[in-house]
Amino acid sequence: MNIRDVLRRSGLAPKKSFWQNFLDAPAICEAIGAACVHDDEVGLYPVVEWGAGLGSLTESLLPRSKKLFAVERDRDLVPVLCELFAPAVENGSLVVIEGDAQTVPLPAEPFVLAGNLPYQITGQLLRRATEHRALLVRAVFMVQLEVADRICATPDHDAYGALSVFAQAAFKVSKVRKVPPGAFVPAPRVHSAVVAFDVRENPIDETDAFRKVVSAAFGARRKTLRNAWASLGPRPLLEDMARAAGTTLDARGEILTADHFAAASHVLAACTHS
Repeated sequence: MNIRDVLRRSGLAPKKSFWQNFLDAPAICEAIGAACVHDDEVGLYPVVEWGAGLGSLTESLLPRSKKLFAVERDRDLVPVLCELFAPAVENGSLVVIEGDAQTVPLPAEPFVLAGNLPYQITGQLLRRATEHRALLVRAVFMVQLEVADRICATPDHDAYGALSVFAQAAFKVSKVRKVPPGAFVPAPRVHSAVVAFDVRENPIDETDAFRKVVSAAFGARRKTLRNAWASLGPRPLLEDMARAAGTTLDARGEILTADHFAAASHVLAACTHS
């Protein structure tokens, strides 16, 4: 599939208001498809594609899916998708849905998520994936390279922060590959990367206490936990939280893993509810 040809035949142009940059790189689409549904899983799971666009990734996902739900918000693209994949639509292996990825219902059985996420709503869609992790097999998303670096960063790395912790609390994250601007039509001004989110065996619940402990630690990044956590409670409580996290109040939050933060949050929650 050649995206420029599809646009020309359809009389369409990318819409800035919808943050449209269409992936036009078959080899990259195949790599994403393989990352979404592994070779030994072909045909086992329904796949939901957020932001199907003109179907470049749809083409790679379709043969791997038990059933593919292609969600597209732009009503002008929906009939183009239906025409491009008419046989699959007719036999029911592909369902094209005009709707918003932030609200469209998700399957009530184990499923896979895929999508090229617009920068402006990446956070919201990552949160939605996290909220549905009980049935989520994995998610594979294209995001800005800077965001991918933050998601996959390890403790004590410059890119490590609250986003890293929240993502790694729910998922085992890995960078599949980098994607240059030239792989898109039109070419964006930034580089992108494909990130795989495999649900952890023991995911950490994002409780109110967990959010507070993480957000406070990175709200004042260069401060020690003694100062960063000061608003969360009295000194003895903070010392107990640090001890549970395997550290002291002299440390900075950037050295703690998601599991360390979870341990500290359990102490905070126990004190709050006592």
